[in-house]
Amino acid sequence: MLALRLARGTHPLVLVRRLLVAAASAGVGFLLLCTLAYASTHPAYSTAAVLRLLWCFVPLAATVQFAVAVARTDPGTRPRSGLSAVGLGPVRLSLLAAVSTAVSCALGSMVALLLFLHLRGDLTGLPFDGAGAGLLNADAPLPMAAALVLLALAPVAAAAATATALRTRPVQAEMPEDGTQDPMPDDQLLQAPAAPPSGLPWGVALTAAGLAVEAYASRGGAGSPFPLPGRFDATPAWVLAGWSLTAIGLAMAGPGLTYLCGRLIQAARPGAVRLLAGRVLMDEARRIGRPLGAVCAVLSAGIAAFTLYGTGPRPFGPLTALGAVLVLGCTTATLLTSALEARQARAHTARALLRLGAPASALRAAAALRAGVLLVVFAPITWAVAELAALPLTG
Repeated sequence: MLALRLARGTHPLVLVRRLLVAAASAGVGFLLLCTLAYASTHPAYSTAAVLRLLWCFVPLAATVQFAVAVARTDPGTRPRSGLSAVGLGPVRLSLLAAVSTAVSCALGSMVALLLFLHLRGDLTGLPFDGAGAGLLNADAPLPMAAALVLLALAPVAAAAATATALRTRPVQAEMPEDGTQDPMPDDQLLQAPAAPPSGLPWGVALTAAGLAVEAYASRGGAGSPFPLPGRFDATPAWVLAGWSLTAIGLAMAGPGLTYLCGRLIQAARPGAVRLLAGRVLMDEARRIGRPLGAVCAVLSAGIAAFTLYGTGPRPFGPLTALGAVLVLGCTTATLLTSALEARQARAHTARALLRLGAPASALRAAAALRAGVLLVVFAPITWAVAELAALPLTG
């Protein structure tokens, strides 16, 4: 009940983000139902069905990451000292955020089930009923119990990840409504930078291991060097494992690379703008580094796929396209949402700087400098990983 009351009073942009989470959950649920229908219709292709299910976990992970990012930026579940006084501390607020996330994902799963049954022809009386009967393998009955279990994956995983991520958030001080008081004193604006993230060596090692596994999987393979889901031939499990290791490695290396970007900006006698831009990157490295690394992993996979199939026939169908759109859209939305969270976290610093006389143009120049340095550093890394991933597959 409290979650519903908070939803009624939230900002429209917050509701839009929750609807996007529901839409992503609906896409994942639809892919899972398609995999179940394929397994029911083709019992002889059990290996291909399992690999299709494994491919579905990629958009599922991207959806869960996006749901957690949206929950972190929800102002209704942000810990405050006033709420802690009435019994709504960080733990209960994290549970409230988990319930809200589960409701959004459950709504998307319900929409996916209704749309799937409608396109199969099981639900009639509406336009386009049975339009996807051939694609969705309508000639075999759908195990409803297994379908409900698969549809519960996204709500349960998103709720558990949200509760875990939000449980340890610090309690923020209350701000007066007139904005005359800032929670950060002026003498605390230039604190010591945060400690550097420790995951960069492990991220580099996992990325190299993933590329090595992909190169090993491409040796002596028959047919397409990198068959995608949506066909009757099986996708090599080692290719999926190698890409997963590469993606995890880039996500782990993202915070360390972002921290190094902040150090790079401040090198060689920095001015006020460079000092501010670099210090912000160092402080926000953990918050935006992982989503940025995930985006690099997705873009590198897309570049590698275009290198392999860009000039020839595309061996994938609409379900593969749906999965690709989900992964790219969720990772990009997660990055933008994390950037919004970082902006909200340093809003008090920006207000204090403006109160001390700093020009607004300097803040805009620092933001542009941060974006430019991140692009200059991460774009070549993305291109290099894509070329290294596609090189053994095209040889």
